[in-house]
Amino acid sequence: MLKTTVKALACALSLTAGLAFADPITIKFAHVVADNTPKGQGALLFKKLAEERLPGKVKVEVYPNSSLYGDGKEMEALLLGDVHMLAPSLAKFEHYNKGIQIFDLPFLFDDIEAVDRFQASPQGQKLLSSMEDKGITGLAYWHNGMKQLSSNKAMHEPKDARGLKFRVQASNVLDEQFKAIRANPRKMSFSEVYQGLQTGVVNGTENTWSNYYSQKVHEVQPYFTHSEHGVIDYMVITNTKFWKGLPEDVRGELKTIMGEVTREVNRQADDLNREAREAIAKAGTSEIIELTPEQRAKWREAMQPVWKKFEGEIGKDLIEAAQASNKS
Repeated sequence: MLKTTVKALACALSLTAGLAFADPITIKFAHVVADNTPKGQGALLFKKLAEERLPGKVKVEVYPNSSLYGDGKEMEALLLGDVHMLAPSLAKFEHYNKGIQIFDLPFLFDDIEAVDRFQASPQGQKLLSSMEDKGITGLAYWHNGMKQLSSNKAMHEPKDARGLKFRVQASNVLDEQFKAIRANPRKMSFSEVYQGLQTGVVNGTENTWSNYYSQKVHEVQPYFTHSEHGVIDYMVITNTKFWKGLPEDVRGELKTIMGEVTREVNRQADDLNREAREAIAKAGTSEIIELTPEQRAKWREAMQPVWKKFEGEIGKDLIEAAQASNKS
């Protein structure tokens, strides 16, 4: 009788385990921008490939446009396990690893190809795993693109920005970037930027062409300065405990998929930014100011002291490695 009971219990437990294993793993992927941006497209492609290649094992829920968590809450949600994947701007990580501030230094990278080279380098790859002791695992870098300036007045030289209020992400480096040209930085959530510019709470901002167009910033900003002064890229991150707790085969396949998605996102980013710039120009609501080499040199000279200010936190060797990436 006892043997029969034990056998029945074992069968029941086996069936229960089988049912539990059959339930797909839900991965909530939240972000703060529109679907038609590089990040938005990447999240949707990750969902598509993950569900195609891991049918019944993985379900990916994508939440764009701050529909689940806004700029100020998403990191906390990830650490609590309420969301499983994010792709925050690199500017968001200064509280977790000061070295990642390197991506905010103005005029450090000559172009997006230099950014690519640095991110693929041993120093760049090491930054992805540098926050695991804090519960954050970096999976990949996704490009958005190079940053341009927008404002309610024409800006050709640094002196033109004096006294203006610029929206910035929560980054000490970006604060100092604008203070270096005697402008006033104002921290503001991405979802609040349009209204802030419309009402005059801020006079300008910095972003990529695709983000400007998707958020309709050209409707409320009469001028854009083609400055290419920095990069807005994202780090795709996951909760370390969640990631390491996935079955090995699932984690391995998701890692492979992430590599494929990253290559596609970064390929599309240039196209999306070029198309967005053309659309803004075609709309006719804003003037796009092209800097001469001499004018760009003035901007760089005015902002470059920020490098020295943060050299101690970021590391001189890391800054030198980033500079070396400018050489093809």
